Amino acid sequence: MDPIFDRVLLTNDDGIAAPGLAVLEQVAVSLAREVWVVAPAHDQSGTSHSLSLHAPLRIETLGERRFSVQGTPADCVVLGVRHLMRDASPDMILSGVNRGANLGVETVFSGTVGAAMTGLLLGVPSIALSQAFEDRDAVPWPTASALAGPVIRRLACPGRTRSGWSGSACLNVNFPACAPDAAGPLTVTRQGEGLLDGIEILSRADPRTLDYHWLQISRRLRRDAADSEAAALDNRAIAVTPLRFERTDDAVLELLREAVRA
Repeated sequence: MDPIFDRVLLTNDDGIAAPGLAVLEQVAVSLAREVWVVAPAHDQSGTSHSLSLHAPLRIETLGERRFSVQGTPADCVVLGVRHLMRDASPDMILSGVNRGANLGVETVFSGTVGAAMTGLLLGVPSIALSQAFEDRDAVPWPTASALAGPVIRRLACPGRTRSGWSGSACLNVNFPACAPDAAGPLTVTRQGEGLLDGIEILSRADPRTLDYHWLQISRRLRRDAADSEAAALDNRAIAVTPLRFERTDDAVLELLREAVRA
């Protein structure tokens, strides 16, 4: 199929050597005439939209239009758009493919989604892509590999992208944990609550008896809204959710206004 973009920028939060990024690169070559990769040198999961404001950013050239950055996914997007591709901005930013789904509340912490949100901030249409799994040692990468291209083509709306969804939102796409031929249709969803249940602390002592601590995220299945991302994935559908920066709770806003007026 013919390319639909002149150039795309790829990034992720799992790092430059992640298998999901390799999947996305294979998909992108059929979508764009130029594929640029600017990704973190190391795993940056959980960094959300974080920018490195107190440390220099170092770039390593790994090949033609391929770079690793000692920084966050958001740093990579800014460096890609404002520095490495400053002479010709990308038509689309694709972030992923993340190892594991990004659903509900968890999208607030996701570096994969954070990269796409940074693209939105810079005025570039952006899509985050994630592959759900049931077994950490057997991620169904063939699903994202087979379905990401058609999904992106359908969502990109060639010729209409900048006047469509991209001006006010980025897209969060999640592929179900099943074989490609078992995946359901592309389904437009809302964020919902997702699976995130809490964050705990695991404390240990090193060989010198000095304390150290790990953050441990807990997840659990819960009854989510019927039109949520989690519900779609539970039905083996491909979920796509438009996300924006505006997060005001309208109901609480009205309660506070009434309280202030009282």
